[in-house]
Amino acid sequence: MQSIDICKDWKFCKKGSAEMKQVTLPHDAMLFEKRDPECGSGSGCAYFPGGIYEYTRMLEIPLEWENKVVMIRFEGVYRCAEITVNDRKVGEIRNGYTERMFNLSDVLDYGAENQIRVTVDNSNVPNSRWYSGSGIYRPVRLFVFEQDHIEPDGIRIHTTSYIPAKIAVSVKHTGGEIKVHIKKDGKTIAKSEGSDSVMEIPDAHLWSCDDPYLYSCEVELLKNGRVMDQRNVLFGIRKIEWSRKGFFVNGVETLLKGGCIHHDNGILGACAYAEAEERKVQIMKTYGFNAIRSSHNPCSRALLDACDKYGMYVIDESWDMWYQHKNEYDYASDFMECYHDDLKSMTEKDYNHPSVVMYSIGNEVTEPAEKEGIELAEKLVGLIHCLDSTRPATAGINLMILSSAVKGTIQGEMADQAANMSHMDSTMFNQLAAMAGSQMNHYADDEESDRIVSPILDLLDIAGYNYASGRYELDGKAHPDRIILGSETFPQDIPQNWKAVEKCPWLIGDFMWTAWDYLGEAGLGAWSYSPDAMNFAKPYPWLLSGSGVIDITGHGEGGALLAKAVWKSNGGKAGIAVTPANHPGEEVIKSVWRGTNAIPSWSWKGCGGNPVTVEVYTEAAKVILFLNDEMIGEAVPINSRAVLETVYQPGILSVKGYDEKGNIMEEGTLESAEGSVHIRIRKEKEVPCKKDDILFIEIDICGENDVIEANADEPITVRTKGAELLGFGSAWHRSEETFVSGTYTTCYGRALAAVRITKPDCASIEAEGITLKKQVISL
Repeated sequence: MQSIDICKDWKFCKKGSAEMKQVTLPHDAMLFEKRDPECGSGSGCAYFPGGIYEYTRMLEIPLEWENKVVMIRFEGVYRCAEITVNDRKVGEIRNGYTERMFNLSDVLDYGAENQIRVTVDNSNVPNSRWYSGSGIYRPVRLFVFEQDHIEPDGIRIHTTSYIPAKIAVSVKHTGGEIKVHIKKDGKTIAKSEGSDSVMEIPDAHLWSCDDPYLYSCEVELLKNGRVMDQRNVLFGIRKIEWSRKGFFVNGVETLLKGGCIHHDNGILGACAYAEAEERKVQIMKTYGFNAIRSSHNPCSRALLDACDKYGMYVIDESWDMWYQHKNEYDYASDFMECYHDDLKSMTEKDYNHPSVVMYSIGNEVTEPAEKEGIELAEKLVGLIHCLDSTRPATAGINLMILSSAVKGTIQGEMADQAANMSHMDSTMFNQLAAMAGSQMNHYADDEESDRIVSPILDLLDIAGYNYASGRYELDGKAHPDRIILGSETFPQDIPQNWKAVEKCPWLIGDFMWTAWDYLGEAGLGAWSYSPDAMNFAKPYPWLLSGSGVIDITGHGEGGALLAKAVWKSNGGKAGIAVTPANHPGEEVIKSVWRGTNAIPSWSWKGCGGNPVTVEVYTEAAKVILFLNDEMIGEAVPINSRAVLETVYQPGILSVKGYDEKGNIMEEGTLESAEGSVHIRIRKEKEVPCKKDDILFIEIDICGENDVIEANADEPITVRTKGAELLGFGSAWHRSEETFVSGTYTTCYGRALAAVRITKPDCASIEAEGITLKKQVISL
């Protein structure tokens, strides 16, 4: 088999425009659209319009391929795409997140140049509750097989036991003999013959989130002694088990320290660059996360590769809706016709990834309020079991919304809308949740709600509860066979939720909304001083959700430090965060999806004497706060957070955390920037770069002591040589600036650029402010 990357040399244009541009995939057409306050996508898609787009690529097809099988794989196209080759239709894609593969063998002109055309129709909006992106936003590959070949994704490897370690390898192929070699560090340690085999692995190195070791499985297909096809698959020796006693990985009880994430990559829009997906996983690991819920769609291959490599458990989720619409033009219209192929595609993609530990069949669907919905849920769970019997099925069920759909009533002014949940749009869903606030955790605690939601929850192998922590202990008694997962929770509830996880073996983990901030659902979780934040559906120019404990540039805020302390992942270092000192006397407008607006900075130029709140995240029994070595306060942490009121003065803010015997157990410091400020440009990774590498570059405003200054923000313009600027921006939730213009205002002193190297020997990047002098570094 040949696997050929065909992401380069595509021509792109928007319908109605004569301008053709050359682009490299992944490509997000929506990121280049002009946002419009009157856009039909609304706050959900951050006021980005949709459109109809055309991608074309010329491809020279060798004559010797004429007797072979040629296929093309699209990992993700949003949305409603038609694929033609030489003006002959070969297929269509309706689900914007599901892989599709098409056989081109009968439509190609061999020994000649061929044209591939992909027409993407994302013009009907709204069709998403978050920023979707548009176009071919994930990679595309061409595959060339002999007539006798191993099927695409035809190798399946799973661990049958870990003591002793045994793996089963099955191979789907068109004919011939199969030979399998298992390699560790390049050396064959086990081998077998045949399409189905079981091998014992000597001195096995097991895969887990703490030790993500990967083996290589090399498979050969031979006919008359000739190698017809050859594949290499990375895999981990990992067996999962689940019961009322807990969730076990290779026999070790494992608590899922989870975060929900959307598919976008911030300043890069929806583009699923491997480097961006890997960076996201690495950063989440530093804050203590060991699990991701891919909400609310199947994640990219690149993300799964990164989770395998660095050790991150994954719940891969299929859809945000079934046959009932949450937006007028969403996937519900295609669901019933396509759901079987969608699940088949997802499970085939995921099967060999040790990181994937569960499949989710949906998020906050209301169809299970009806008999037809329960019957469908039963079919979906059964289909998952048929396609992959090694992993459990779950779903993110919002108990409040589902029970309200049946009762036809809900507290407050939304009662009339709740009476017919099937016609509620995405804003109404979120507004219901916002109105309920933290009480949503207890809305479904009553017996009638339990009766309503139990049919769907009992169909699932592991019942996912969205915002229903009040039922964790209740259902441990009421439903002695049920295993529960906190599939979506408020970040500020992590101290109480984690106590429940540690106490209740049937509660196997917690997934906060969200671990990483994202585009769209504008202002959902933001704490803001802007007057227009009073509206639930934030008006233009609101851009980001604001609900992530890690911002879109990859920097953790107070919520991330809280989780890190609760999970005992801080390595003896107390986390410190401070509310913005540059808004004295202003009331912050809060959201239920965020517990604080504190950030880890003690550098607020010109704010001396302004009141601030200092939050310390720790497992200590008592903390004492110091400013320039003088004690300024002490507090007893409640739920891993100590809160102290003080006034800002520049210097060194430090904290000492003491155990109950008075011994120092944790310390932490923040310091102020000193002297005049300047732009600092820094590569995140100091490694030699080559052509086509993607690098992330921090563009920060710092003092002379190299500390970032949080109160000296200004627009920065970046320019590159020998590199293509893919995106540049900061974490402001509300902005009219664009990530593709090259100019953006820093957020509390920080901004981020992403570049693709085109000429490694002369690549450089420069940054210049309005008042700040130009700085340049070589890449």
